Amino acid sequence: MNDAAPRAAPMPLAVQSLTPQAFAPYGTVIEAPSGAGRPINGGNAQRFDLVSDLQLGTANGRPMLALFRAEARRFPHQVTEMERHALGSQTFVPLGERRFVIVVAPAGEPPAAGALAAFITDGLQGVTLAPGTWHHALLAVDAGDFVVVERAGDAVDCDTCTFAAPAMVDWKS
Repeated sequence: MNDAAPRAAPMPLAVQSLTPQAFAPYGTVIEAPSGAGRPINGGNAQRFDLVSDLQLGTANGRPMLALFRAEARRFPHQVTEMERHALGSQTFVPLGERRFVIVVAPAGEPPAAGALAAFITDGLQGVTLAPGTWHHALLAVDAGDFVVVERAGDAVDCDTCTFAAPAMVDWKS
């Protein structure tokens, strides 16, 4: 006799295009702005200040610049776990044209799978996750390198949660 309870099918999670307005509850979209920046280097370059406060100093934290070399993920992808960094922001910027899917949920208590949102970058966009924003690990659509700016410190800053009923991200190019 089989006593295992039947598992519910994963809940489908729609993937939407990444826009600053849609992503605002979770953080900031990083992309090349239109228009002129501030001239620097004798007028040979334009400067655009993209994120004014990365919020990395809590609990004696310091900025850490890392390189993540990501393999392309296969989709559909089952989301069974999320993480958050309550003490600092976390920024992902592709080196070159590399798309990725970012699955997020609002800061606060661990989310249910129904509270998730998913976004696809255009390959040139990055994101800064606000402190406490729940997110899935990097879901690279295109394999390659990503610069990550995050908080480093003595205090571990990574909480995780798992879902009894997962979500399914089904993105197709």
